[in-house]
Amino acid sequence: MPDLHDLVTTLAAPWVVLSPRSGQLTGAGAEGVYARDRRILSRLEVTVDGRPPKPVHVDEPATGTTRYGAVLDGLGDAGHDPTVTLRRTRQVDGTGLTEEITLVNRSHETVDCELVVALGTDLAGTAAVRSGAAADLPRLEPLADGDGLRWEDGSGTRVSVTFDPAPGLNQSWRLKVEPGQSATVTLRLTASFPATEGFTIEPPASRPTYDEVELDCDDQRISRWIRRSLDDVAGLQLSADGGERYLGAGPPWYLTLFGRDSLISAGMLIPVDPQLAAGTLRALAAHQGTRVDPAAAEQPGKIPHELRSEVADHGGGLVLPAAYYGTHDATQLWITTLHKAWRWGMPADEVQALLPNLQRALAWIRDYADPDGDGFLEYIDETGHGLANQGWKDSSDSVQWPDGTIATAPIALCEVQGYAYAAAIAGADLLDAFDLEGGADWRDWAATLKERFRASFWVDGYPAIALDSEKRPVAGPASNMGHLLGTGLLDPAEETAVAEHLADFDLNSGFGLRTLSKAMTHFNPLGYHTGSVWPHDTAMAVQGLYAAGHAATATSYVQGLLTAAEAFDYRLPELYGGEGTDHELTPTPYPLSCRPQAWAAASAIAVVVAALGIEPNVPAGTLDLTPATVLPWRRIKLKGVRAGDHTLSIELNDGVLTVA
Repeated sequence: MPDLHDLVTTLAAPWVVLSPRSGQLTGAGAEGVYARDRRILSRLEVTVDGRPPKPVHVDEPATGTTRYGAVLDGLGDAGHDPTVTLRRTRQVDGTGLTEEITLVNRSHETVDCELVVALGTDLAGTAAVRSGAAADLPRLEPLADGDGLRWEDGSGTRVSVTFDPAPGLNQSWRLKVEPGQSATVTLRLTASFPATEGFTIEPPASRPTYDEVELDCDDQRISRWIRRSLDDVAGLQLSADGGERYLGAGPPWYLTLFGRDSLISAGMLIPVDPQLAAGTLRALAAHQGTRVDPAAAEQPGKIPHELRSEVADHGGGLVLPAAYYGTHDATQLWITTLHKAWRWGMPADEVQALLPNLQRALAWIRDYADPDGDGFLEYIDETGHGLANQGWKDSSDSVQWPDGTIATAPIALCEVQGYAYAAAIAGADLLDAFDLEGGADWRDWAATLKERFRASFWVDGYPAIALDSEKRPVAGPASNMGHLLGTGLLDPAEETAVAEHLADFDLNSGFGLRTLSKAMTHFNPLGYHTGSVWPHDTAMAVQGLYAAGHAATATSYVQGLLTAAEAFDYRLPELYGGEGTDHELTPTPYPLSCRPQAWAAASAIAVVVAALGIEPNVPAGTLDLTPATVLPWRRIKLKGVRAGDHTLSIELNDGVLTVA
């Protein structure tokens, strides 16, 4: 049974198909057709004369289209050369799946055979599939629906499939195909869902193509990485309240609105799609916390962690309500994303409409994010069935001491403090720009946080990953410190110290930034947050390194990401492993990683923009361009950068900068 990482993905969110290279869906593991947090089909198998085709080829011309090629043994001419083949063209759009199954006869005789399409569904929730609970669910009985089939469950979900031409008994077709001819059977799969008072996962009204974004470089790998990443970004797009576009985090488990993931991804993509960030900001603002509800971790002003239409039981005691607020960084990221969108040209009236949400988000930082009043933002899961860790590394073992002991909550993560500092300064800028009170107070608050952080977090020459429940700095280098660069929380000497640690082999795998130092006792190159490499984590460190003037280290990480991108056919997964030794030329796939994944795809644009040092301030009418002193390329040209009403083309050729 293939792991999630190895499955072929056909994606136009909210619809996605995950199959092995055969194209057959058996219902094993994560295989299936999904939409809106449901497995719409668990089985879609094709046989010819009772035998499965032998797969030989897979082609992915677009994120929403996959072509499978197979040979049909026992049909056609005698000899070694295959003369009868089966081609399957699978396409998804925002409303369903279309699959063309074509038998091609290149033999010298007429082929007379029976083609059968076997279908089935359990309509399992994605959380049940992920936890393994779906394995115990029965398949629903199909009902005749004209020349097609339909399935229904007690919740009101209805799945329909139609065929062209109409099938015979048990979805079978008698095909007689002359030499040099072909025959095609087409099926169309759609679904309808019950109305809900909660969040609904919808396709975008239109899906961008990003054709205006072009990158030309003397290293063609970066061009290929950018193009495939933007194709995936288009495929991952969804819409929320009022049609606001946002990125689903990753198929199949995370195709919905996430506070942290959607904000980081949209923020990275502002230079090529500013409306995506605006839509994400508004979609999350519409669900900003309004009350104190410990069961959902909701608090007034807090930005949600994830939104679904129903409770999600992920197994292992992790049960999250439909609207779950268990994140301690999304609120700050919402503020800094709004500030960045404003600087890049988000219209003033759109920014102004979100200022009440900004004020409530700032109030959450002041009134709720620091429950013990020690000046740091800390969290603890009060429910016993929520996320134990509420930063981006949200696994239960992500904050640990060098000997592997798990740090006890409440936890104050270092990057959460960095985000809070940046949010306070960004919020102050916005308050001042729109003639609102409080800017000076938030600058004072930020200055105090900076001094407290310097006094409490530094250990052995680097910022600790966190303070534990006893306010002890949790020792052991981790990638979290990279997120502090560029936030303003560190002074230049401190940024240099962080950059030196990031340059060390214990953190730099050669394929990206390790989440945990190789020197740690429980380092695991395939540990989810304990040694693996996450592209977005690396890209955020790259952004900070370039901003802080540490170009050589940043460029080393960009080269590592390019090496990994090439190894993964330019579709970087959610995470991967890498020992980084002389014997390892490519990264190791993480079996359960989502691929594609939103912030992994967004990282391609982020590192190029950071390397070129593109910093507009549209309200002030300025554009700063400060290319790094050390780059992986001699020549690079990026077209389609959008700043306010302008679309820019930026070229750097042997140190000569040209802007059009």
